[in-house]
Amino acid sequence: MLKRFASLALALLTTTAVFAQDASDLERRLRELEQKIAQMQSTPDLTEIKRQIEILGQEIEALKTRQTETVATADTSTFGFGPAASKVYRSEGGVSIGGYGEFLYQNPEDEVATADSLRAVVYTGYKFNDHVLFNSELEVEHANLERGGNVELEFAYLDYLVRPELNFRGGLVLVPVGLTNEQHEPTAFLGARRPVLDHDVIPSTWMELGGGVFGDVGPVTYRAYLVTGLDAGGFGPEEGLREGRQAGGEAAAEDWAAVGRLDWHVFEGTTIGGSLYSGDSGQGRDFNGRVTLGEVHADARFRGAVLRALYTRASIGDAAAINDELGLTGEDSIGKRLGGWYVEGGYDVSSFLFTNSEMSLMPYARYEKFDTQQRVPSGFLRNAANDRTIFTLGVAFKPISQTVIKVDYQNVDNEANTGTNQWNVALGYIF
Repeated sequence: MLKRFASLALALLTTTAVFAQDASDLERRLRELEQKIAQMQSTPDLTEIKRQIEILGQEIEALKTRQTETVATADTSTFGFGPAASKVYRSEGGVSIGGYGEFLYQNPEDEVATADSLRAVVYTGYKFNDHVLFNSELEVEHANLERGGNVELEFAYLDYLVRPELNFRGGLVLVPVGLTNEQHEPTAFLGARRPVLDHDVIPSTWMELGGGVFGDVGPVTYRAYLVTGLDAGGFGPEEGLREGRQAGGEAAAEDWAAVGRLDWHVFEGTTIGGSLYSGDSGQGRDFNGRVTLGEVHADARFRGAVLRALYTRASIGDAAAINDELGLTGEDSIGKRLGGWYVEGGYDVSSFLFTNSEMSLMPYARYEKFDTQQRVPSGFLRNAANDRTIFTLGVAFKPISQTVIKVDYQNVDNEANTGTNQWNVALGYIF
């Protein structure tokens, strides 16, 4: 009889090992349970043995529940970051490692197809204690430095956590603008490629040196920073503000900018919000080049449905003086005003197709319209090719929530009728 109960206890021990949270916890629980089994085997009282086994069963159920909560938490974001980027906030302490990656195949009509190791990212964080932590993102793009690749520090900052409503951050920070600049992991957005508007109008991924405050006040989250301003020397007619980002690399700091963001979590799964950025870009030149960019956005997720929308507008002061500085003439002028919008949606049909609840199959569509030369300075011309409309139609398959395969077709049009349609295939992961 004792052997039978000992065998049952060992089976319970094995189940506990499966659901333990980490290696150290597993070793500790193993030692504790082995000690209890040894005590049971030396106890002649059958009633006591049954009682001990019942206690073990209760402990195992508790471990199962705790493991389930951990997995669910690993798919959520913290303080505006994506699930993998916010891993350090969920750690008990010490080092935290996460990351993501993307591989992209593009096949434009009548052009050469390309396959690219688009990016491989490692998040490294360290929680010193309950109040102080470090978080960073190091990215390798295009695999090989000899073929146009690069290594970039996308963010690296220190947080001082005071209370949910008020915390402090300083270092190389992500500018809190738009839907994808902070949450740009491949499982977080629809499409094999990020929205083009979030490349040419909102210059994602956009990071600057600076600091500020952030927190959650009831259903509202906020972030407000003072950061190094853009550099007008990088502005252009097609990609707008993009090459004006300084990214913390010996950044000119003559001009600074303020940026703030508010998000209202209306109810579970639905968020509406907006952000505003404003600062000079002259960086010691004879003009100010004031850049003001605002956007409003919405993100709703309900029972397998996803709907996201964004509208943005930006203005560049002293645009004519910047053109003169850069030697731009005619249709090559930077936009005095630029902006646009997009809406995208998808629906997870996996519940109709799979019995495995981890799998997801989501057809999706995106429509975006934007112009990086909505207005140009007097004496310059607009280029109709920069007034673009892109319709994307595709499907995303997730074998598990941390991996995704996306296939889509993009119909690219512009007012000059020179757009090129293309197929895209992407493979992405987070951890």
